[in-house]
Amino acid sequence: MTTEPSVSRQQPPAADPAGVRGTVRAVPAYPFTPIDVPIKLDQNESPYDFPADLKVLATERMLARPWNRYPDLHADRLRARIAAFEDWDPAGVVVTPGSNVLIKLLTELAGIGQTVLTVSPTFSVYTLEAQLLGAKLVQVPLNPDFSLPVEGLKAALRENPPGVLYVTQPHAPTGFVDTGAAVREVVEAAGDWVVVLDEAYHQYSGTDDRDLVREGENRLSLRTFSKAWGLAGLRLGYALTSPRLAAHLRKLVPAFNVGVLAEAALEVALEHPGYVLERVEEVRRERGRILAALQDHPTWQVLPSQSNFYLLRTPDAEAAYQYLLAQGIVVRRQDKLPMLAGCLRVAVGTPAENDALIAAARAFR
Repeated sequence: MTTEPSVSRQQPPAADPAGVRGTVRAVPAYPFTPIDVPIKLDQNESPYDFPADLKVLATERMLARPWNRYPDLHADRLRARIAAFEDWDPAGVVVTPGSNVLIKLLTELAGIGQTVLTVSPTFSVYTLEAQLLGAKLVQVPLNPDFSLPVEGLKAALRENPPGVLYVTQPHAPTGFVDTGAAVREVVEAAGDWVVVLDEAYHQYSGTDDRDLVREGENRLSLRTFSKAWGLAGLRLGYALTSPRLAAHLRKLVPAFNVGVLAEAALEVALEHPGYVLERVEEVRRERGRILAALQDHPTWQVLPSQSNFYLLRTPDAEAAYQYLLAQGIVVRRQDKLPMLAGCLRVAVGTPAENDALIAAARAFR
């Protein structure tokens, strides 16, 4: 009996399912690859974990909750705690697992079939969600000093169908903070657009736009527990807005989206906010120390910032990035963004981590 030799046939690459929307196929995944090194300065996190004694309290509260029951439909108990902390009407608070989720929902709320308007460069999730959801994305370049292009934004507001406008204070990824007058001028020009004031880093800059949000039914402040609160691992963000806008936004929030374990931990944090103030003050001191220490670097330029991160402009971002990585320090490249040629974004770490970054930067030739 003769057996035919087996023939290896190369399979053609699998095609995307026809049902996947073209806009989804065309957009690359969120650009982040974790790297395990001793000093992690690439995600704008707090360098400090949640205080150990508060972890104990949070764990005790978690254990006391029934885990076999669904949580509140819309994190109602936690919404009330946030409202009390922020001096806000609970009906105007919307809670989700991270402010990134709220950005997605806000794009669904006001961007699909309409317009997402922001600046350039900006936080990548605004543009990513607009592209994934097929919204019309309009970006107005920042001024050369990274300030808001007030007249350019006002023109874009007039020329495009209403949708959602993102105004970030402090800006990401530059750390720039605009004057209150400039922010107000843009917000008031937006008319009936949904206006999002993203205040993820507001504790570090000392800015607070809640009063401006209160003045309009269509305005919203976006805040997070991931940065100054040091709770990025719990994934909780929230919006402060009018009860009317919150009611529409909540229609898009999946039911039971905040679990009882995260809810218990956040309640403990809100009851003990003093640690946040202490850490914010340390970050501000360290930020000033780093900027002063690197001011006279022969080839790297440290750019002013009012956030818990700053930009280093280098002659060669790839070379600088790889050099720091070899020193056990990971930062975030931003050099592909408009206006940020050669730039690395660096989070403010612990004093020891910042010392290591300063020493490495000074030794670079």
